[in-house]
Amino acid sequence: MSAQKTIRNFCIIAHIDHGKSTLADRMLMGTGAMDERTRKDQALDNMDLERERGITIKSSAVSVDHEYEGVNYELNFIDTPGHVDFHYEVSRAIAACEGAILVVDATQGVEAQTVANLYKAVEADLELIPVVNKIDLPSAEPEKRAIQVEEVLGLDANDCVFTSAKTGVGVSELLDAICARFHPPAGDPDEKLQALIFDAKYDDYRGVIVYFRMVNGTMKKGDRIRMMGVKRTFHVTELGKFRPEMQPNTEPFVAGDVGYMVASIKTLEDVNIGDTITLDVNPADEPLPGYQEPQPMVFCDFYPSGDTQFDDLREAIGKLHVNDASFTYEPTNSEALGSGFRCGFLGMLHMDIIQERLEREGDVQLVQTAPTVTYEVLVQGKMGETHTIHITNPAELPDMSKVREIREPIVRAEIITPNDSIGDIMKLCEQRRGVYRQQKFLADDRQILEYDLPLAEIIYDFFDKLKSMTSGYGTMDYHITGFQQDKLVKMDILVNGASVEALSIIVHREKAEYRGRHLLKRLKQEIDRHLFEIPLQAAIGGKIIARETIKSVGKNVTAKCYGGDVTRKRKLLEKQKAGKARMKKIASVDIPQKAFMAVLDTGEG
Repeated sequence: MSAQKTIRNFCIIAHIDHGKSTLADRMLMGTGAMDERTRKDQALDNMDLERERGITIKSSAVSVDHEYEGVNYELNFIDTPGHVDFHYEVSRAIAACEGAILVVDATQGVEAQTVANLYKAVEADLELIPVVNKIDLPSAEPEKRAIQVEEVLGLDANDCVFTSAKTGVGVSELLDAICARFHPPAGDPDEKLQALIFDAKYDDYRGVIVYFRMVNGTMKKGDRIRMMGVKRTFHVTELGKFRPEMQPNTEPFVAGDVGYMVASIKTLEDVNIGDTITLDVNPADEPLPGYQEPQPMVFCDFYPSGDTQFDDLREAIGKLHVNDASFTYEPTNSEALGSGFRCGFLGMLHMDIIQERLEREGDVQLVQTAPTVTYEVLVQGKMGETHTIHITNPAELPDMSKVREIREPIVRAEIITPNDSIGDIMKLCEQRRGVYRQQKFLADDRQILEYDLPLAEIIYDFFDKLKSMTSGYGTMDYHITGFQQDKLVKMDILVNGASVEALSIIVHREKAEYRGRHLLKRLKQEIDRHLFEIPLQAAIGGKIIARETIKSVGKNVTAKCYGGDVTRKRKLLEKQKAGKARMKKIASVDIPQKAFMAVLDTGEG
């Protein structure tokens, strides 16, 4: 049997916290890649951030060996994240595999992200093995969950493999099922070289380390390769596999193999995720399809603060972008905060993770503005013609006299919730301007609610409120369905008479006054008192709709007067008044980081 026929490439997909990483640990132990002495939990989660939060942020590839019916198989698998914000990592993993293990918690059953990941795998025509995990728990109902997998997901209940990643029960049977059920890779080792770059990371000493999957052809150490997208050539100095640590390999790589490559790539722009590697002397006729570009939905600005300079921030963002291509960035400038970057993310958790990784891995200090979403704006030109533009920042909104429509992104949300929380969830969705679509009943006292919701209404605290109302049992998945026109206006925030663009927001007209009053109260709490009085105002166009005032710090200038004519005190007070007026004209107001995030607080509850 050829080496290619014994290769199995697959990924592990599931809803968050259904035991993917623990199952991956057990598979490493079951194949001898890790033993009790070297064992550590979440072995494939390399970042401290992943261990602290207990979630998988980055997909991790690993190669292990398993013997089945006297034949040694090479299993290349990828442990993927479960949170909806990291769906781009999941889609990249699916594109690099022929099969997928779909993990379902024996206590929780099918969840929202389970369904979403299944659809992605089916679209990619992957072979699926359903796994019912955590069967060792007292509240586990494996048979019931297997039937649910068949009813909700359409997979045969008899194909389910029952496992306990914690105790190791069923892992050996799962490894055998992978060898028996999954197909070998379909590439041809005799064709021209085509290898897909699915990930990369920057190393200060070795340059950019490229993670790739061989699709066609053969590659070995010493080859002169070409990146087809950027049209640059490099000399391969090291090839290796993840076992699970990087381990150099002297044997040639053939179609189906997964590994890493070092080629002294020093420039970050020379590596693009989804690019095709081919040989320089005998290049492939055309590149591989690669990946669909991610569509960022949440945007915010990062500005350097403290001792961090703009160049330091640019270098840190560039290095991180090599390792996580799912966020975008471009230079921007603010009168209040200086030069920085406008960054786009797949969701709020994704934004939070990128910000923390920049501070930790890039050793930079940041000021972050409040996140916003993409809006479509219908603008009328000078000759009466109309055209559509996209804005990611309220500051980019044209003169309102030229704006005919503002359209906001709408998502179709699937919420799986216990029956006793239905009323609260419906009320929450209606508060967020949701439109009811349909309701489905599951077999285990749960329901699936479908709502169309404005993305701007759910990016901040919707998921937290959902978890709180359902005692942690509610789950949600969503996808963008398009843009919809509504009565939206730009609300400017004036601090000391000057508009602060980083605090402006686009809001529904009916909620504008309430949001404005609440926001100014929050800003009054966050901004420190100065030596002069600071007016805070919320305005739509030229109309002020709300106002608060931060009183000045009191100073008793008459304390040194212990007698004499009253005109002495009056003279000192007049001098203080003139001084405060002069100071107010020339002094700027210090606005702390918390104030920029206050615009997210909707004031509900």
